[in-house]
Amino acid sequence: MAQKNILIICGEASGDLHAGNLALALKKINPQINIFGVGGETMRQAGAELFYDIKGLSVMGLFDVLKKLPKFFALKKLILEKIKSIKPDAVILVDFSGFNLRLAKVINNAFTTIYYVSPQVWASRRGRMETIKKYLKKVIVLFKFEEAFYKKYGINVDFSGHPLLDVAKPTIARAELLSRLNLMGTKTTIALLPGSRKQEIKNILPIMLKTARLIGEKIEAQFVIAKSNQVDWDFYNQIIKKVGIEVKMLEGKTYDCINIADFCLVCSGTATLETAIMQKPFVIVYKMNFLNYLLYRPQVKLPYIGMVNIVAGKKIIPEFIQFRTSPKKISAEVLKLLQDPIQLQVMKNELSKVKSSLGEPGASARAAGIILNFLNK
Repeated sequence: MAQKNILIICGEASGDLHAGNLALALKKINPQINIFGVGGETMRQAGAELFYDIKGLSVMGLFDVLKKLPKFFALKKLILEKIKSIKPDAVILVDFSGFNLRLAKVINNAFTTIYYVSPQVWASRRGRMETIKKYLKKVIVLFKFEEAFYKKYGINVDFSGHPLLDVAKPTIARAELLSRLNLMGTKTTIALLPGSRKQEIKNILPIMLKTARLIGEKIEAQFVIAKSNQVDWDFYNQIIKKVGIEVKMLEGKTYDCINIADFCLVCSGTATLETAIMQKPFVIVYKMNFLNYLLYRPQVKLPYIGMVNIVAGKKIIPEFIQFRTSPKKISAEVLKLLQDPIQLQVMKNELSKVKSSLGEPGASARAAGIILNFLNK
């Protein structure tokens, strides 16, 4: 097989996960491929030569973007210099649309530019479709409904299925992990997934902990936080201390955390799909900076925020967003569900349908095949 240079650009932990799995799949098909890029630990472990580590790059809302603008300008300049020296056969942009779509414009078709984990233009800012059509040679999407949406605009699109189907699995037996964490198998275990970004955790974890405290007053329950390895332990401990609740933490093992839970409180984002794939009942909790909310809410054209509800096409999971993030309201809903086995089963059945709609396992390998076939034409 011919040697190829491929440049992959991502900007957040979830993007690094997908980019790393894609890099592994590309190398499996063609071991002669050289992969360079901007990414994190998953990409590095996949054998990519990183020239920039994304730690601290993720942003939440306009004001966070403004603070980090000098960093983004410097990164864009660095990427363009690398593109000139590497002369890649393809530039693969993974998620991180605010940055990556601007980068695609500057590359301006000088090199084959492909988007994997496409921008969610179906949810907001549909004006970006012109940019996508003009500057991207191919778009690879994770959801079937996205394929139909892009085709409507005449864009060269392929559906690969969702790569989380291959990775959203526990690594430790439930009983063993409960024992390791000194948790009791007889108590109701509730997992808290407050996100992976510092700002998200700051906004959402206090709400989840106060909700947990109210639940614990009503039933025999124990709580565990899925800790991001991007954020320091002290940051979490300070928030926990303020609320004053006993809770365990498990770092970098989100799937094991979900696996030991009877119920989850989940920050909106990738984690809602991970929890759905693992067939655990949950509610969505999300709160952002008030000014960011005022700026972004009018742009969102969908009735739901949770990816799981968007894929289902209806509200199958309760959403507690912004002004509805009252611990009293959330705890009442969780307790109601926990005490209603029929309703919990209905939720699990709906989650099963969502999982089926994500395609078959092997999405990263399919995406790699689509990319290499396209480049060999």
